[in-house]
Amino acid sequence: MEITSKELALAACKALADKRGRDIVTLYVREKTELCDYFVLASGGNPSQIRAMGERVEELISKEYNIDPTRTEGVRDGRWAVIDYGDVIVHIFNDDTRLFYHLERLWGDGENLEKYQDPDAD
Repeated sequence: MEITSKELALAACKALADKRGRDIVTLYVREKTELCDYFVLASGGNPSQIRAMGERVEELISKEYNIDPTRTEGVRDGRWAVIDYGDVIVHIFNDDTRLFYHLERLWGDGENLEKYQDPDAD
């Protein structure tokens, strides 16, 4: 099954929401970099939650789409996890790290940022 980068980004958002990720956003960066099409950003409250969020992203995308990341960093550490799917790069932060790097400010222009709304949320 072929999946677009947008669909992959939304699948990552869903996985992050499954583990109660906060402030989940997608940043469309294709026109700003050759790295990828989307960054997916989310915050977790503690290292255990950040690990669980990263593991859920990998589990859901592998199960639903049979896609494994090309690279992962920091999932076990629990401060800043990066899961690289080529066209989509998922960043999961603790609050301090997200504020420090503020990727939304670096890569956002007001039009390429989309806040994720979980359709399954109450």
